[in-house]
Amino acid sequence: MSDENQNRAGDGADVPEAGYQQEVADLERRSATAARLFDIRRIIGGLFVVYGVIVTIAGFTASDADINKAQDININLWTGLGMLVLGLLFLLWLKLRPTAPPPPQASDGEH
Repeated sequence: MSDENQNRAGDGADVPEAGYQQEVADLERRSATAARLFDIRRIIGGLFVVYGVIVTIAGFTASDADINKAQDININLWTGLGMLVLGLLFLLWLKLRPTAPPPPQASDGEH
């Protein structure tokens, strides 16, 4: 009986392996997509753009007293514009040099 069980296990092992290989390939594809989606340049660039807009608006609405405190320099306006430029540079960098997908890996049987 043990020989029959070993033969059955050996016969059935080939069929699910192809399904596992397909599933692994699908997961690798999804993982590469998720890695591109959550690229750190996108997160940093997006945050700098959002905060840059907020600080720039604060700079446009600054009172004369606020500007006088900063030695007649509208620091919120200049800081906000700098943050906007930096955030846009990060997003431009992401657009021009996207992360490369990982190279396909050869399986053990394809040497």
